[in-house]
Formats: sequence, C-alpha cells, structure tokens
Amino acid sequence: MKIIYIVLVSMLLITACDNDLDQLPSLDLEASNLEEFGPVLNAAYYYQTGVAMPQLVMGDFRADNMLMIENPFTSMDTYNADLGGGDMTGAFFSPVYSNLYKAILSANNVIENSLDATEVAEAKFLRALSYFKLVMIFGDVTVNLSSSPSTSDLSILVRQPVDDVYNNVIIPDLQDAISGLTNAGLATGRASQIAARAFLGKVYMYRGNFSEAVTELGAVVSGASGVGITLESDFADVVTDVSSEILFATKISSSIPNADGTTSASTFVGWFSGADTKTLTPLDPRLTAAFDASSAAGGGTDLRKALTIDEVNAKGTKYTGGLDQDFIEMRLSDVILMYAEALNETTNANGSQSATILSGLDAIRTRAGLTSLSGTATTQATVRTAIAKERRLELALEGHRWFDLVRTGTVDAEMGMTIDSDYYVFPIPNSEILATNGVITQNDGYN
Repeated sequence: MKIIYIVLVSMLLITACDNDLDQLPSLDLEASNLEEFGPVLNAAYYYQTGVAMPQLVMGDFRADNMLMIENPFTSMDTYNADLGGGDMTGAFFSPVYSNLYKAILSANNVIENSLDATEVAEAKFLRALSYFKLVMIFGDVTVNLSSSPSTSDLSILVRQPVDDVYNNVIIPDLQDAISGLTNAGLATGRASQIAARAFLGKVYMYRGNFSEAVTELGAVVSGASGVGITLESDFADVVTDVSSEILFATKISSSIPNADGTTSASTFVGWFSGADTKTLTPLDPRLTAAFDASSAAGGGTDLRKALTIDEVNAKGTKYTGGLDQDFIEMRLSDVILMYAEALNETTNANGSQSATILSGLDAIRTRAGLTSLSGTATTQATVRTAIAKERRLELALEGHRWFDLVRTGTVDAEMGMTIDSDYYVFPIPNSEILATNGVITQNDGYN
C-alpha cells in the first residue's frame, strides 16, 4: 500500500536555497504555527524518492554489474576526478545530497516538536537512514540535528568524521526507533521496528562490528515470519511492490513527481533496462559471467539470471513495475545474507561452523534452482567468498554491489584493477562548497 503523500505540503517544504542546510519550512509551516506534524513527517519520506535513482545507479554502475556508454557518464567507470563534473553532479550527487538534507530537516522538525511518540520514532528512523546514505556515499558529512539551524554561523557546516556520525547520530537514532516503533508500519509502507533493527544490523556490518550485527540481524531473521515477512517462492516477485520480503521500501508513484524534480517516477528502471541513451546496452559482461559460473557450480541453472538480465540485448530486466516501481531498500534475503556473513566473521574462525552457516542460505539457493552450498566451502575465507558471490547475484541491480565492495575491502580484487581509495566515495556537489565559502570541503581526489 502506497503512502498517500500530501503533495502541497511536500512542495512547500522544498525550497531553493543553494545550501540545503539553510532551508527552513515556509513561514506558515514553522513549528510555532503547526499542530499536526504528519505532513512534515510525510515530507521526510517523500524526499527519499529523490535519492532512489542515483543510489541505485551508483551501487551497480560504479561496480562490475552495469556500464555507461555515453560521455561524460562513462566517468562512472573510470575512477578519477572526472566524476566530479557538472553533468554527473547534476544527475546524481546533487539530488542525493540536497534531498537527504531536506529529509533530515523535516525529521528534525518532527523530533523537536511533535507530541506523537510514533511520529518521533519514525522521524528518527528516517534521519538515521538519511545520514547512513550520506556517509555511505560521501564519507564525512555535515551534521545538523536542529529544525532551525543558524544561517550565520557557518562553522556548523564543517564536515564531521564518519565514525562520529555513526556513533552520535545513526546508531542512537536507530536504537530509539527500535524502542519507539511497533511493526504496524509494515502494512502501510512506513518505518517499523523490524526495519529499524535490520538497518541497525546493516550499520554494524559497515562498522565491522559483527557481534552486534549478529544480534540485530538474527533477531530479524527469527522474528520475520511472526510479522508476515517471508521469502517469496518465486524470484520474479522479490522486487515487486507487494513482495512478502520487503522490510522497507521508498514508495514511488507516477502520479507524484520525484523529489529530484523528474516527472516520471521510477527513473532508475530506465537506466537498467537500456531505455536511456546513456545506457542503451548497460549490462556488464562480468555480471553475465558471474551468473554462468553460479549455474556451472550450483548443480542447476541459476534461475535468477533470466529474471535479472537480458544477455542478448545487454540490459537489466529485474524491474517490472514501470513508473510505479518502488525502491526496495531492505528485504529479507539481504538480511539473511548479512546474517550469514556476520556469523562467519564471529563464530567460524576455524571453519567448524561452515556447513551450518551456509545451510542458512538454502532457501535462497533452492528458489534460484541451485543446490546447497554446504560442503563446498569449509574455511572462514572460502565461506566469506561464497557468501559474497551469492550476495552479488541475489541483490544484483538493487544498488548494493559497489557499497559492498567498499565495505568488505574487496574493490581491487573484484574490479580487477587498483583503484585509489579516494574514489571509494563520491564527490560533494561543488555548489555546496561555493555556497559555504569552502567551509564544506571537497573529498580528496576530486579537487
């Protein structure tokens, strides 16, 4: 069920300031004049729609799943300063940066002023999600926890270290969201307790805190069926808007313009399907080879291949929802794979738990037409590799691949080249640097 956004309020909350941290709601929407904060909270959800396409493209086109064919967009694959060019920034990095800070500002307003505890918990979930995306994409970022940040003290815009953003904002906000939410939101596409726990587990994976990840992700895996979250029996249904696997999705509708200003809703569908001149044949042959290798070693034909890519026409076919295709931000298969990875890193140093850990992936493998991985990998290192291969194919074209490579320190090994770590993150929009007279700085390598 789609969230019914209050379009007028959402549009009023979108302002045109160069520096998005200076944006304030219109006068008639200031906290002192508001009694209901539901529309402001809806705006925090709405702004995620402006992040879906860039995040998905960065996750797969930056990695070895998809390719760009038109300049200057080919710089997505060249790992140098060219990525900071104007066309690239306008298409990808500015929409992400601006919309996430708009979401944060709306969330701050709810957190500070709403008397509804559920609204506050949802806002904390959305603020944590927004900051998680920011640090994942840009690294160090400005932190604003106020609904009315100072417009005169530019020092508040200084970028904060990733560790501090995680420890002081993302993790506490998700913990508060877990405490304050129930799972009622699952029925309406809103934040829920189990989704907050899943994202907290993912955050711990990014922090390399595998023991805490085991706790959170294990709770999601064991509690999923109790709240109606189950693996789809058919892989063709895993990214549909009504998939039983969805823990959280950004709801997108063709009847409402995206927050990035595009009038057609799920624009990411076009990038993967070859419907854009920049990506007429976007499929990277290395993804095809990975599916073929999975079939060869898996005791059958990997059914995910035909449901993910069109090898003949070199394009992606995973998304079938057209302009109304939602951005699936977290689904159960993702959690199961992360849980297996976290278990391998915490309990399998001597390889004795390999079979048990890999058997946890059997439901995913069976659905894909493949046999169990148990017995095929018997050491911590080989189990780690097996899980990574499974994760790539199960979640292909869902925006995970590049960020997984960076998280696991396998960029060079998987990409088959040496890539300067400066280019593991993406460039800060130059407009933000200019608007703050250089208080906000550029990432190394893009200067």
